Amino acid sequence: MPRVDFYVLEGVETRPRLVYACRIAEKAFDLKQRVSLLTETAADAEALDNLLWTFRDRSFIPHELQPAAGESDCPVVIGWQGQRPAHPDLLINLGSTVPANFADYARIAEIVDADNDRRRAGRERYRYYVEHGIKPDTHNIGGSAGGEQEAP
Repeated sequence: MPRVDFYVLEGVETRPRLVYACRIAEKAFDLKQRVSLLTETAADAEALDNLLWTFRDRSFIPHELQPAAGESDCPVVIGWQGQRPAHPDLLINLGSTVPANFADYARIAEIVDADNDRRRAGRERYRYYVEHGIKPDTHNIGGSAGGEQEAP
């Protein structure tokens, strides 16, 4: 079973949530882990793709949108709901549901903010994991997640 961590941000703006996902991806990439980021829609995946190029001045994270075949040699791959994420080391879930193949991952990072719908979906995902024998850890991230808060 995977290790599941929920990162709960204070604000409701989308950008800090995406920046925090970028920071987790960057840290995992630095640790030589292969990362899948899962968004709700293809448009969300494209926005995250663009942000990964610009979120930090002095870093580069090789990444790509998930190919249609689902296979990729790129260490960081961005997909969206309905796709099977490409890499089993770390799944960063920005979608509203638990991926059907969640047990295939070593680690899952769930990022939730204070938006009512995203918070409600996060609670449902938390319950789902518990019902499937996983006790997620919760980390309350204070201040602006896009600022100097250290990623896990």
